[in-house]
Amino acid sequence: MSTENLPQSPGQPSRKPRVAVVFGGRSSEHGISVVTAGAVLRAIDRTTYDVLPIGITQDGRWVLTADEPERMAITDRRTPSVDQLAESTEGGVVLPVDPASREVVYSEPGSVPKALGEVDVVFPVLHGPYGEDGTLQGLLELSGVPYVGAGVLASAVGQDKEYMKRVFTSFGLKVGPYVVIRPREWRQDRSAARRKIVDFAGEHGWPLFVKPARAGSSIGITKVDDLSGLDEAIAEAQRHDPKILVEAALRGREIECGVLEFEDGPRASLPAEIPPPDAHAYYDFEAKYIDSTPGIVPAPLTEEETAEVRRLAVEAFDAASCEGLVRADFFLTEDGEFVINEINTMPGFTPISMYPQMWQATGVSYPELVDLLVRAAMRRSTGLR
Repeated sequence: MSTENLPQSPGQPSRKPRVAVVFGGRSSEHGISVVTAGAVLRAIDRTTYDVLPIGITQDGRWVLTADEPERMAITDRRTPSVDQLAESTEGGVVLPVDPASREVVYSEPGSVPKALGEVDVVFPVLHGPYGEDGTLQGLLELSGVPYVGAGVLASAVGQDKEYMKRVFTSFGLKVGPYVVIRPREWRQDRSAARRKIVDFAGEHGWPLFVKPARAGSSIGITKVDDLSGLDEAIAEAQRHDPKILVEAALRGREIECGVLEFEDGPRASLPAEIPPPDAHAYYDFEAKYIDSTPGIVPAPLTEEETAEVRRLAVEAFDAASCEGLVRADFFLTEDGEFVINEINTMPGFTPISMYPQMWQATGVSYPELVDLLVRAAMRRSTGLR
């Protein structure tokens, strides 16, 4: 691969800040991460920032990719991949491991490593394990490179639905009934693990939702209407995570709210409502990303309900020690109570995703949203804060 046109450090104090947009990754949400990256690359202000796209392949290799957002879109109901965008099948990108240096290096077998210049902030648009769960955030903390979004703890809490619910409960936020099946439980006594779920259904009723405990984008989730579908649902969830979460169905409206970090602290957007999709049993992966089931923005709530869900969204943001951004998902039950379902510390971020749409309705455009997130990251130091 030729490196003549790779971005170089200008070596001048007046240079534009360089933003590395890191995307792809090893999780089952790889393709959606690529789509998100395309939207961010399209929106980021090139007169203000230099941009370095870095993809992570599904086998974990860090590569330089083409800065071509138009190639990062869903086509024929298929999501794109980093392998399709990689500039080389052999070259790799290495982030700094010395906090005194933020220089990124590109290397190929048999060639002298090439310095790509310093990175001032990383915009990690990865979803799921190995990116949104604190692992990448820990690497960036060790490297001393500021980054967009939640830190190590908040990312880990936001990824693990069990511990997310435990944190919320400890802060007085109401969550729905759930039960967890851990990998060791399943390995040692499957019959006992099944009975645990059946007893839960006996207490809370069918249907149940069987989920990977540490995945997102509604991947691996099955709505189970009776005992006959339970084993297949467990197997599907365990394809993505050996630890599974089983939730009781909540009767009510699905309401989402975005939280964004401003200089004076986090603020909540106008909320959105996710209506039941016509062609799907619930708001699953295909309804979200393939068929693009539209949400209602702003949600048709009373002033009091709108104020309450915005307040609760910021409470959830603070409870999990989040930074940058969060999408908080709630159910508004039939008795008028908001029950928090989960937060996403790096929510879907394409222009048609609910998080940008909610902020658009609140008066913050997509390019402004990207700029605010980068600026928030550059204000923060790495390490304890």
